[in-house]
Amino acid sequence: MSSTTRNALLLMIGSSIVLALSLGIRHAFGLFLQPMSAEFGWGREVFAFAIALQNLIWGVLQPFVGAFADRYGVTRTVFISALAYTVGLVLMASADTPSTLVLSASVLIGFGLSGTSFTVLLSAVGRSVAPEKRSMAMGIASAAGSFGQFVMLPGTLGLQEWLGWSAALLVCAGLIALLLPLAFMLKESPAPSAEQTAKMPLSQVLKQAAGHTDFWLLALGFFVCGFQVVFIGIHIPAYLIDQQLPAQAGTTVLALVGLFNIAGTWCAGWLGGRYSKPHLLAGLYMIRAIAIALFFYLPISLYSAYAFGIVMGFLWLSTVPLTNGTIATMFGVRNLSMLTGIVFLFHQIGSFLGGWLGGLVYDQTGSYSLVWQLAIVLSVMAALLNLPIRERFVPIASTAKTI
Repeated sequence: MSSTTRNALLLMIGSSIVLALSLGIRHAFGLFLQPMSAEFGWGREVFAFAIALQNLIWGVLQPFVGAFADRYGVTRTVFISALAYTVGLVLMASADTPSTLVLSASVLIGFGLSGTSFTVLLSAVGRSVAPEKRSMAMGIASAAGSFGQFVMLPGTLGLQEWLGWSAALLVCAGLIALLLPLAFMLKESPAPSAEQTAKMPLSQVLKQAAGHTDFWLLALGFFVCGFQVVFIGIHIPAYLIDQQLPAQAGTTVLALVGLFNIAGTWCAGWLGGRYSKPHLLAGLYMIRAIAIALFFYLPISLYSAYAFGIVMGFLWLSTVPLTNGTIATMFGVRNLSMLTGIVFLFHQIGSFLGGWLGGLVYDQTGSYSLVWQLAIVLSVMAALLNLPIRERFVPIASTAKTI
């Protein structure tokens, strides 16, 4: 085995572990909404706003953290971000005011996630494998994040029931601290067969992407993905309780999402290497619209809730390898972390609105109905936005094209 192949394998394994822990804990934050809100007398909007702001800060910082990773490497990026994530969880464990919750859950954890999630790690993986294997490699690494969600959701619920919500957060902080030494095994060795785009000034790279219509269509579609997954991830446990289902139903649904997303992201990566990624994204968003509509408008039971978790699991993070792979095809891999970070910013703006509006609409109306209906409409729009996207390399001359 060559050193390049060995480094690529270690990078994929290490990235998978980082994603499993980072995103697994992140997906479990919705379980803290009720216990923290009840203990401190907050409405649902206070906690929902903090997690929504976390996603917004994560998104705003992502292009800058991505540019840092492109220049200084994934090891430094993951180490610094994991440190911020750990401190944020420790402070969140003692957060007893909305401002402390914002500092910990929003600012520090938002920064931590920007360097320990898909944008940085999948870009590093993408640079380390040949173009024909890139979509599949990204799909495998993405599936690891789903496995973390499957494990951490019931694990976090068990910790809450055993130790209480505050101690559960401290245990999570200890798990994230394990990423600090792990960061040093994440060494990039660009694959010799991977295409090398010409080195350009950062301003020229940004101008190239900004002048390409398909780049913005992809970003707008990713906005919808963020809106849906964060709204569901934060609010479905409380929503199912409102529908007279047991408290564990929401945890089980989210665990099913994580479990079946392992297969979904793997399949997305495999299909993305054989078919048009934008067309796959369009189909994915349309199926999401149908799944959400059936779940919302039909009578809810444990079986329908679990079926919804299974279907959404197949679709949950399948957008990530397809979206990142499309960007790599269009603009190459040299500045992939930064460019996917810009698209991811739109995802996180959607995440902010999905998480915050869920709490706001519920506190104002006593129901999540308006947000469920909005999620359906947005999903149809995302499908239509992705259909005309052309998956092809964008030459430098195309920077003259205007939107």
